[in-house]
Amino acid sequence: MGRMRVAVLMGGRSSERAVSMSTGVMILQALDPEKYSAFPVDAALFCAGEPRIEAGDQRQISALAQAETTLQKLGGVSAVTELLQSNGAAVRPDVVFIALHGKYGEDGTVQGLLELAGIPYTGSGVLASALAMDKIMAKRMLDRAGVPVLPSVDITSAKDRAGRDIASEVANLGYPVIVKPNRQGSTIGMARVDFPSDLQAAIDAAFEYDSQVMIEKFVVGTEITAGIIGNDDLQVLPLVEIVPSGGFYDYEAKYTPGATDEICPAGIPDDIAEEARRIAVLSHIALGCRGMSRVDIIISESKLYVLEVNTIPGMTPTSLLPRAAQAAGIAFTDLLDKLISFALEEA
Repeated sequence: MGRMRVAVLMGGRSSERAVSMSTGVMILQALDPEKYSAFPVDAALFCAGEPRIEAGDQRQISALAQAETTLQKLGGVSAVTELLQSNGAAVRPDVVFIALHGKYGEDGTVQGLLELAGIPYTGSGVLASALAMDKIMAKRMLDRAGVPVLPSVDITSAKDRAGRDIASEVANLGYPVIVKPNRQGSTIGMARVDFPSDLQAAIDAAFEYDSQVMIEKFVVGTEITAGIIGNDDLQVLPLVEIVPSGGFYDYEAKYTPGATDEICPAGIPDDIAEEARRIAVLSHIALGCRGMSRVDIIISESKLYVLEVNTIPGMTPTSLLPRAAQAAGIAFTDLLDKLISFALEEA
């Protein structure tokens, strides 16, 4: 049969392009060369002319420069359009490993494209990807499924925003709050607001990244994350406790080595850990996730709340899913094998 051809789809147009490039290169370097013939594909290289990258992509992480150097040594990247050729072109893969984050990658758009092309891919399908990326819709789905979530004020359009007294609604939530672009990741465009006087500026900043904004009640507590792998037979990986040195898990805390302590397994009571695993699986199933997910949870006064479900967790040197897998005895190379096998199983 020979080696399996794997296209690692990275980069893209979203504001999380830098994170995606680092993720993609880490995957490329870790795939077993005896099993796979892997090559990089940049999802931003789709149409003629310069790719249109969303605001925020210039924010740097330490691994990005190394990733770009590695890609240059590999001879550059292929364009997405080359994957879609059905005439036996040299770049048509057996499977696509999606290493994209944010819009046009994590939100179901690329998944739909690959469905049309008949190419298997890692992770969740179109609907689950779109739901998980949309924080407002995901929260509604999770709430309907009995998953505990934090209260929020949701602004779904400019007209919706203009017709409401948002300040009064947020005051009813109580300060502090977290203001988030609805369909954004890596905490880009997100801000903690402690006082009413700072609310409008945070909302305006969030609207620079999306046309919808979520304003969520902020609670103090212990942040943990639960990694899940599998399709029908799910495995919950050891829980990871997240302790950012600055007290806030922002972009720099996520992607700067040493800026956050990641304790695995999490130092929480057994009954709390059991409940965290239960609601993580419930969340994964409620959104229809496949292959993998990472469910972010906060524990506040012995109560658990799901903050977010990530369908394409990061694979950078500071990412949480590979660390949890390692704690479960699954080496990074073996984790990639499993994710590819789940993709082929779905196909």
